[in-house]
Order: sequence, then C-alpha cells, then structure tokens
Amino acid sequence: MQLKPAAPGPSLVVCDTCRFSTDAREDEQGRRGGARLAAALRAVQASDPRYAAVAVETMPCLFACTEHCTVQLRAPAKVGYVLGRFTPDADAARALLDYAVAYAQSEHGRVPFKAWPEGVKGHFIVRIPPEGMLVE
Repeated sequence: MQLKPAAPGPSLVVCDTCRFSTDAREDEQGRRGGARLAAALRAVQASDPRYAAVAVETMPCLFACTEHCTVQLRAPAKVGYVLGRFTPDADAARALLDYAVAYAQSEHGRVPFKAWPEGVKGHFIVRIPPEGMLVE
C-alpha cells in the first residue's frame, strides 16, 4: 500500500473497485460499479459550477465490501460519512454532490435531514469523527 496526497478541502472519495450491485461484480462491459460512479460524479460535477468546491477522488477498496458503490464524504475538522448501495448513474451522482455541497457549507458536517436530497436517504453506512475530535 502506498499513500498519495488528497485534496485539501471537502471531497467525495469513491471506491473505484466497488461492486456494480449486490448481485454483480461488474456491468455488461466489465466495469466495476465504483468506477462507473466516479465517472458519473465527474460528469455531473463538470455540468454545474456549484459542484466545483467538492473534489471527486478515487481509491481502491474502502473495505465496505458488503455494500456496493461506496463513497466517503470528508472535509477537514468535519464529521465524515461513508455512504453506499448506490446505482452508479447521474441521479446518484447529483444527489451525492448536492449533499456534499450542503455538507461543505455546514459548520461541523451535519446537514439537517430536511435538506438531504432524496437520493442519499437510506444510503448512510457510518459516520467518522474528525481527527482528534468526538461528537457530543
């Protein structure tokens, strides 16, 4: 394993080796779901300047293998989240980016439930406290 520098601000880190679905490792063209989700995120991000402040990054295996199409949402000094079970398409990408924009604008990483895009509801797997901090 080797480490590489990550974006300094808010980012969506996509597991690019994630399964396509609970039943399939790859799509019909042999692409993993995580790679397709990363591509969808980048395409949607490029279509709307509102998403420019959120980096879309990839890495192999977030170790959430019982799920599929998994991402980590993180930013310095904010609670992070791991979300999964997405269909790797533009609708999921838009929901994730919309949530990430609200997350980036929040003080500590908490977005009020009423502001959640419908497409992220039911997809949260875990929340991660920021380094050196715990949630009260």
